[in-house]
Amino acid sequence: MNILFVGDIFGSAGRRIVREHIDHVREANNVELLIFNAENAAGGFGVTPQIAEEFFDMGADVLTTGNHVWDKRELIDYITVPSDSPERARRILRPANFERGVPGYGVFEGKTQNGTDYAVANLMGKVFMSGTNNPFLAANEILGNIKAKVIVVDFHGEATSEKVAMGWHLDGRVTAVLGTHTHVPTADERVLPGGTAYQTDVGMSGPYDSVIGVERDLVLHRFLTGMPGKFEAAKGNPKMCAALIACDPATGRATSIQRIMLGE
Repeated sequence: MNILFVGDIFGSAGRRIVREHIDHVREANNVELLIFNAENAAGGFGVTPQIAEEFFDMGADVLTTGNHVWDKRELIDYITVPSDSPERARRILRPANFERGVPGYGVFEGKTQNGTDYAVANLMGKVFMSGTNNPFLAANEILGNIKAKVIVVDFHGEATSEKVAMGWHLDGRVTAVLGTHTHVPTADERVLPGGTAYQTDVGMSGPYDSVIGVERDLVLHRFLTGMPGKFEAAKGNPKMCAALIACDPATGRATSIQRIMLGE
């Protein structure tokens, strides 16, 4: 079974490059489960219901997010649906280790078109970030309630050490732990000894002639002067970054992980 995870989609350039490549990448690799991290899809900050629908129309099975999930307020009503709802909104995740009672869900359990049970969980780190409970304890609780063997975890975090630690914490317990948030793809993809595919950061699907997606002159101005200013999403040199994972659907153990970076 092949799983494709597309890293943080940033702004219109990110949406365009994913739209350009996603069909042929899926077909060439016989992808059965497709996951997008969509938290920067709307101008670099959050995701709207309309954009989420566009991603589902592209074939995405689940959308994950992170610290920007609440940036577009219209998403809150969209994802506030009953746990047994069949609507697409149930497939948009926010970090599961947010405070209890916030809108939405942090885990989605479904079945692929080929009949394979799967689960996708969204967690967010605590190091250099705020507003979350302990992601390691949250992961333990989540896994105690999931029946599927194929489990993909999007760990949205700032610190490399925390992401690596989560990989080891979940080794042999999930199919893949894939880092998001820092927008720079790392070259440490591997299958850990217990059969869990791991990459510290899948990377941004967006404009690479930028500073992690933002117009570079605006960021340089802030570094040079210390003065605040409004950030705008860049558009130049877009690339799609993704991770392709192969696994045994009967056990959930990964057999390989491959980095993907595709330009125009």
